Order: sequence, then structure tokens, then C-alpha cells
Amino acid sequence: MKRDVISMLDLEDVLPEVLQLAKDLKKGKYANEQPLRGKKLAMIFEKSSTRTRVSFEVGMLELGGHALNLSMKDLQLGRGETVADTAKVLSRYVDGIMYRAYQHEMMLDLAKNASVPVINALDNFEHPCQILADLLTVIEYKKQLKGKKMTYVGDGNNVCNSLMLGCAMSGMHFVAACPNGYDPDLGLTKKALALAKNYKGTVEIIEDPMEAAKDADVVYTDVWVSMGQEAEANAREKLFMPYQINSAMMAKAKKDAIAMHCLPAHRGMEISAEVMDGPQSVVFDQAENRLHVQKALMMLVLGGKK
Repeated sequence: MKRDVISMLDLEDVLPEVLQLAKDLKKGKYANEQPLRGKKLAMIFEKSSTRTRVSFEVGMLELGGHALNLSMKDLQLGRGETVADTAKVLSRYVDGIMYRAYQHEMMLDLAKNASVPVINALDNFEHPCQILADLLTVIEYKKQLKGKKMTYVGDGNNVCNSLMLGCAMSGMHFVAACPNGYDPDLGLTKKALALAKNYKGTVEIIEDPMEAAKDADVVYTDVWVSMGQEAEANAREKLFMPYQINSAMMAKAKKDAIAMHCLPAHRGMEISAEVMDGPQSVVFDQAENRLHVQKALMMLVLGGKK
């Protein structure tokens, strides 16, 4: 039976295993092997990408497989062919599909109609691939996830949704500080609360960013204006400015706290240049770890896991 990864919830039963495999891969395990030799991955991009495209493409190359980069202008999907038909056709050619979509409904439709595994490389609802990299980075700096406090400040967007779930199922203490009306998805918040109870963590949604940052092990943010929200840029920037990660906010966290951002970053907006380029920033380790966790994820779903 195929295994799709559309949500962080799809990884609950294998999360420690995937993170351990990513650690092993980063240390060079399977470097002289080709666990995905002959495997083919179709990569569909509705949105532009740096880290997602390069990490998946390089990852497949290093594992012995091949990745096909497909933009909307390359596919009949961009000219009116349905997602369902595209899924059925691609399933005849490739071993898996990675999809970076605008709409979550399109992601679900693709997965429903594909007979090969589908990996969500970002949609407007979740971003599980990013959160795997985030959790691996926290482990590298804090040795463990359980019991650590993760503070997210800013827009309760797709990254926030998935991060909340990932922290909850890792036994972390997750606090999101968001302006009124910009909270993470209510349905996913309820699921995260249930997960946190099971794994002895906590989930809290508040408005005060400085309160959220108190005694945090990790302070995390994302862009305030996502692709497709450009018309709201000025209003969002004014609303979110109190949620900027800066030296004053980091001073509220633990002395050894790390600052995270999934990139691309806008220095002087969601994160100050002083923090972004300072000693507490681990953003480029986060970016590198996209490669390692996605290799582990592809081995899991494409059958190369030993």
C-alpha cells in the first residue's frame, strides 16, 4: 500500500525513525550505496522554489534516483488538464510525486488519484517537509525534542500549522504568538492539543510575542507575506511588526536559545539582521537539513529504507 505524506499527521508513527535516518544520512550512511537506484520522482511546482527544488533534486541524485522538475508551463495541468488526470498519467511513469501547490484541496485531489506516493512539499495548509528539517536542527542543538520549548511568532500559516503538530507529537512545549485573527487552523490546533496530551507536551496559542518568548529554547518565525498575499503586504507588515524576532525578544528566551527561520527571510521585517546573522541563528543549518530529511522521507515512501 502506498504511503502519502500530506500532513505531519501522516508521520506520527514513524517520526523518530525518519529523523534518525536523516541523522545517519547526514553522517554519510549509504554514501556508497544507491538505495533509490532506478527510482523516478516527478516534482510539480506551482510556486517557485529554492530549497525545496534543490534539496529534492540533489537528494534523489545522491540516492541513485532521478528527479524530473515540472513547472506549470511544462504540464498540461497549466492548460486545463485536471489534477486527477495528471495524477493518473504520472503514476504510469514515475515511482513518486512531490507537489508544491497553492491549494490544499489540489494536494488532496492529486494524492487521491495517484497510485504512487505523494509528498506535500508545501501547500497553503501545511509544510511537513520543512518541519522535519526544523526538528532535526533542534535535536542537533538541544540534543532532544521532548520537554523543550518552541516559540513561534507571527502568522499562523502553513508552517505554523505543521510545526505545531510536529512539536506536539514530539513532546515539546509549543507556544504560538499570533495577532488576533491570524491564529493557526482551529481544527489542527485541536488535533495538536490531543497529540500533546498523548506525548506529554503542551500547545498554547496567545497574542503577546514577548510573553511567548519567555524561557524559550527555540524562537521561530516565517515570512509575513506568503506567495499570493502580495496585495496585503503593507497592512500585514504594520500588524506583524511587534512580532519581529530581534535582540529584545531573544533576551526573553533562554541564554542558549536558538533563532530559526524557514527562509526566504526579509531582514528588518520578520527577523532583524542582528539576530539573523548573529551567533544564535541556525537558519542555514535548517536549510541544509532539508536535504537530509527529504532523503530520509524519500527512502521511506519510495521503498529504499533498509
